[in-house]
Parts: sequence; C-alpha cells; structure tokens
Amino acid sequence: MSETPPNTLQFRVDGREDAPVLVLGPSLGTTFHMWDRQIPELAREWRVVRFDLPGHGGAPAEPFTSVAELGDRLLATLDTIGVQRFGYAGCSLGGAVGLDLALRAPHRVASLALVAASPRFGTADEFRQRGVIVRTNGLEPMARAAPEQWFTPLFAGAQPAIVDWAVQMVRTTDPACYIAACEALAVFDVREALGSIGIPALVLVGSEDQITGPAEARTLVAGIADARLAVVPGASHLAPVEQPAAVTDLLTEHFSATAQEPSGTLNVPPPVPPVPVVEPAPAAPDAEPAEPGRPDPYEKGLGLRREVLGDAHVDQALADDPDGAFQELVTRYAWGEVWSREGLDRRLRSAVTLTALLAGGHREALAVHTRAALRNGLSPEELREIVLHAGVYCGLPAAETALRVVNRVIEEETTPPA
Repeated sequence: MSETPPNTLQFRVDGREDAPVLVLGPSLGTTFHMWDRQIPELAREWRVVRFDLPGHGGAPAEPFTSVAELGDRLLATLDTIGVQRFGYAGCSLGGAVGLDLALRAPHRVASLALVAASPRFGTADEFRQRGVIVRTNGLEPMARAAPEQWFTPLFAGAQPAIVDWAVQMVRTTDPACYIAACEALAVFDVREALGSIGIPALVLVGSEDQITGPAEARTLVAGIADARLAVVPGASHLAPVEQPAAVTDLLTEHFSATAQEPSGTLNVPPPVPPVPVVEPAPAAPDAEPAEPGRPDPYEKGLGLRREVLGDAHVDQALADDPDGAFQELVTRYAWGEVWSREGLDRRLRSAVTLTALLAGGHREALAVHTRAALRNGLSPEELREIVLHAGVYCGLPAAETALRVVNRVIEEETTPPA
C-alpha cells in the first residue's frame, strides 16, 4: 500500500517492475480486493496496479465531482510511479473511468477491458435518489442490497463468506464519497462519443447481470469500432469475483493480444484534443436571445433544472406545455438567471424556496421542491425545522399542511427499496 499524496488515489502494485502495466479499476462500493483472484495469474505477465475509489477501503475520503475528475486523479497517481502507457480493465464505475480515459487520454491507454460497464448507468434520477437514501439512512440499505445485485442466488447461497465480505466493503465506505460517486454517475453519458474510441476493447459481462447486463454491453460493442463481446455464463455484476477463472482467462487473452512495451520505454504520441463526456442537454426551443450581446441562459438553466428537480419532472413539465413558452420562461429566467447565481448555495436556495411555497400554499410545487431539497443535501430533520420556523411567520395552518406534504415526500424518497 502506498501513502496517498493529495489529488491521487490509494493503490497497490503487484508484479515485475519491468513488465507492461495493467491497471484495474473497482466497482462502486468495492475495494481493489475485488480483483484478488485475478492477481496471481495477471502478475506473471504484467505489472498490475489496482486503485481504490476515494473513501473506499480506508482510502482518504476526498469526494470527486465527476468521472473525469476521478480519471484525472488516476492519471496523477500513475504519474507518481512513472507509468505513462498502460492497459486498463475496470468494473462498473471503474469501467466508466476506462471509457473516460479512452476518450480524453487515448495516448495513455494501450488496450481496454470494460467489465459490467455501460455508456450510461441507469438514469440520473435513480442515482440521485440513491444519494438521498444514503444521506438519510447511511450505507446499511446499500450493504444489505449488495449480495442480490452483485451475485447470482446460487453463488450467494454457496459462498456466505464472500457475501459477508461484500457487505462489509459497502458498510465501511465513506457515505459522502459514495454519494459523490452516485452524483458523478448521474451525469455520466458517453453514448454519443463511443465512435471516437479507437482503442481495442473487450466488453465483458455476466449473463445474469441485472444492473449493466448484456444489452448495455452490446451498446458498447456497437459503438466502439474495435470491440468484441464476451458473456460470462453464471455470473452477475461482480463477474471477477463470481467467475474468477473465466474472467482471468478473458483478460489474459485480450491484453496479451494487444500487449504494449513496459511503461516508460514508449514514444508516447502527443495528446489529442479532449472529447466532452458530459450529458448533453436537449436543444432549446427556437427563440430570440434573452438580451443581445449576452449568452442565452436557457441551456445552463435547463441543465441546472434537471440536476435539481430530476429528468422525469422536467420532461413531464416540458411535455405539458404545448407551445413551450411558459417552460422556456421558467427555464431561462428562474433557473438560468436566478438559481444559477453564486450568491447562495443550493441548500440555502432550497430553504428559501420551501418557505415561499409554504407561505403561498402551493402544495404540488412544495412536494417537488422537497424532493429537490433532499437532493441538494438538506436532511429530513432540517426540512422539518424549516417548516417549523416558517410557521411562526407564515401561519401555523399553512405550516401544518406543509408538514404533511414534506413528511409524505420524505417517506417516499428516503425509504430504501424492499
């Protein structure tokens, strides 16, 4: 284990120093020990570098804001040990890092393996709600759900010690770092950029994976020019743990066929211009700019509105406005001009918004912004305190009605899935 300088990641190295480098990236909620059963074989041919996500496995709890930032921290980590060119295999969130590096730093990545990965993981709303659940309940709900999500029932029943190990990995993760990872995955979307990847890629997926299964794997294979698909029978999301021999054989075959020289001896080509990997916002309705000479705040407002209120709510609001005029007004001025100002953070803006909606008796909007407040980091206790305080100045009957709305939304948003 190496001491971790600022802006780098906790890591471990196995294998000969003069061997080509292979980097292994973990899944959300796991540590680099998820690759333990691959190491004896892989370390015969490669210098294997495994890293932990921030706040995982005892790593420093320094949350990252995007997959790209995590990729930058990994590159900085590799720079500290003199690694310039490397093969990369990543599982789930680790696979997202691989996609990001293949797009932004293709001169560093010799070959790629994407395990249980996807160009977009679920929906933004799903990951943001997961963050709300963790913020409210801690990681215990995620820990209890891990065995069912990561392993097939047959494996989980036959390997209770491994199941217990998996649960403990999640329980010992820093909640703030887990939430930050959920927020990063909520906006990760490289579907439109897959055609820009020119690195040879193995797309590996468990046949029983219900999170990022064969359908997502086929999307990657269809989008990446030099990619091939490998489906591992009898495996779910953590295929390297559940079917270690099959995964090791596939990785060995792939990286042997695309072997690079030992790190540090390559003539590394200059970087290519980075490819944006953020979620594209829908096009704005045809309209005149808000003011000549100023950037139109519509796109910025729409992106912020989606982050705070969720895609489902915004999509429905846009669909319910046939000519789009009212939604354009709300998006451009309320979100692009006011919510996006730097004078208040999102938590405080949520508190002010809830108070105003309580005073006006706007129950439906109050419910929407209660969900937004939870996503913006306010706790259920803080929300109830806001209602109590506002009731003194806005009227107790209004506060009593608001409290019923707030409590209902809190229960809906913070109750873990059964």
